[in-house]
Amino acid sequence: MKISNETKVGALTAIAITLLVLGFNFLKGRSLFKTGHFLYAKYPDAKGLMVSNPVYVNGFQIGSVYDIETESADLKKINVSIKLKDDYEIPVNSVASIIKDPLGTPSIEIALGNDAKHLKSGDTLMTKESMGILGAVANQLLPVADQIKETVRQLDIVLKNVNSIFDPTTKGNLQEVIANLNKTTANLMNASTSMQVMLNEQTGSITKTMNNVNSFTKNLADNNEKINGVVTNLQTTTNNLAKADINGTIADLKTSVNNLNNILTKIDKGEGSMGKLMNDKALYDNLNNTIRSANILVDDLRMHPKRYVNVSVFGKKDKSGPLMQPLADSSKQK
Repeated sequence: MKISNETKVGALTAIAITLLVLGFNFLKGRSLFKTGHFLYAKYPDAKGLMVSNPVYVNGFQIGSVYDIETESADLKKINVSIKLKDDYEIPVNSVASIIKDPLGTPSIEIALGNDAKHLKSGDTLMTKESMGILGAVANQLLPVADQIKETVRQLDIVLKNVNSIFDPTTKGNLQEVIANLNKTTANLMNASTSMQVMLNEQTGSITKTMNNVNSFTKNLADNNEKINGVVTNLQTTTNNLAKADINGTIADLKTSVNNLNNILTKIDKGEGSMGKLMNDKALYDNLNNTIRSANILVDDLRMHPKRYVNVSVFGKKDKSGPLMQPLADSSKQK
């Protein structure tokens, strides 16, 4: 039987289309016939998950996404079919999350549970929403952002208070303070210059002081023998003082003080001549009158010497009466 060219072209075209479909499905991770181990997961948001996206457990790819379809027309649930490479032992309480990679394609990460029972082909995995890298970063930055907002609010309050405090008078005072600081800085510069002059090796005051100290220590070294003699004499004096009867001297001094106290007590009581002289008012008045009479006599002798000594050849006799009270002091009259 002879096959026509048209038949050959048609057969080759069908074989090519079949191979193309099989290759395309193979590249997408799907086979023409649904065979192997499958698990299912339901998500409210597929987050851009595509067919043939990888599925990982602890960073190891155990399969890929086989199919994605909606559960209902309202698109509230997305069913994801996962085809496993092998019959893996995955605990029934494992959780599958969609990880959205901003630099790559989304993937499914299965966090293994600790249940003794394992999922079978056709079972449905538990799922949870994953924040992803950006979500985790956002959650980490959210408290920081709140703190920054609070800090900005507090800073705004502080700036308002500063603006209310810095009235023109306060600003003028601050300018004066800054001017005083400039003067203080200039004074410090002058002081440092003075210190540099003092520390100058040739003419500085400290250098001269050190030279004087060196001269003083040299004099001490030159007069070391004299100083030793003075120290020896001082030690001899202290030894003599230590040997002296200081206690006896102190006892005699106490006795003398007691006797003096007794004498002063008797004087205060009016006993003895000194006591009567100090306490007898009549004696005091008599002495005062005697001194007054002597003053009158001296003044009368000075004013009327002819009354007591008559040696005049031509003079007349002084017939004025005697003085009855002392003359006033000439110095006081002046």
